[in-house]
Amino acid sequence: MGKMKTDVLVVGAGPAGSVTARYAAMKGADVTIIERRPEIGVPVRCGEFLPSVEEIGGMFPNAGDIGSLFEMPKDLISRETEAIRLVDPKMRATDIPFTGYTTDRDRFDKHLASLASEAGASVIRNCSFQRIEKGMAITSAGEIEYKVIVGADGPGSRVSRGLGLPRPEDPYPAVTAQAKGDFDPMVVMFFGGIAPGAYSWIIPKDGRANIGVGFSPRFADGTLTEYFDKFVNIHRFDVINKIQGKFVPSQGPVKRTFTDNGMTVGDAAGHVISVNGGGIPLAMIAGRICGNIAADNIIEGTSLENYQKEWSRVMLKPLRIAARGKKLADIFAFGSDLRTGICMRLLGKRRLSNLIRCKRIFP
Repeated sequence: MGKMKTDVLVVGAGPAGSVTARYAAMKGADVTIIERRPEIGVPVRCGEFLPSVEEIGGMFPNAGDIGSLFEMPKDLISRETEAIRLVDPKMRATDIPFTGYTTDRDRFDKHLASLASEAGASVIRNCSFQRIEKGMAITSAGEIEYKVIVGADGPGSRVSRGLGLPRPEDPYPAVTAQAKGDFDPMVVMFFGGIAPGAYSWIIPKDGRANIGVGFSPRFADGTLTEYFDKFVNIHRFDVINKIQGKFVPSQGPVKRTFTDNGMTVGDAAGHVISVNGGGIPLAMIAGRICGNIAADNIIEGTSLENYQKEWSRVMLKPLRIAARGKKLADIFAFGSDLRTGICMRLLGKRRLSNLIRCKRIFP
């Protein structure tokens, strides 16, 4: 590739990066996305669940018009869901009505990247970001000169490090795979039962489901593979593919997400709901804000500080409430299965419903 120039360089072609690139390009900026993987969206390391537009709007009422942002081709909807079932260590279940759907993240990510491309962004695959040097991005394919750089490269973001911005602290390790079979049209979350501080899930798709395990290293001292195998054996799942690992930010958003010529978005900025690990809707909401602000900076010279102000206005309060809920769970619920079960019973259906919707559980 040699040396190239662009107005906005987006590192990472996941939902956060592709949506950022799309909206920046729609406003007239010259945009380039680089993606380290040869194929966008592969391998899949995700539960692949999205809440409905109604649920997202309820959680983030300041997000404005999100209908167009989350417009989804029907062929990308794998299975619609009606509820979230929360299961305590003694297998007592609480069903909470909650609408959403599952998708195929590989095809979903390709769809978002294609929307960015249609808006005018250039997409370069198999290109790894390495570092920032004298205002240039050094990549595996050569140097890229930019006016604004956006780190959409996950919780271990190299762009964050290059810009001197904080990265999410103590992300939780998690593994996921798929199991064959017919599953109820609901997301099932198990707390405890495998190990203290461990949680697991079943997210239904068409004739299969995503299954996975995550845990807090503070409370559990085994390995994720051991916990995953235990979960599989308990439920006698027919696992049909290789397990994939990832890290999930769990402490809420980082304190600063911009410099004079750079921003971070999505997992790189901690834009994840702490209590359930959900990140796709936040990545897309923040990506739209990030893309618009990047283009405004290029075209009108406005400050990138506007990005921090705007995503904070839209998302900070619900994310802080979720992070506080997660901290309370760490303190009171995750030390043992006994404590987990007691806390879930004490909270009851109404407060558990508030917890998963980023609302206050206590007055």
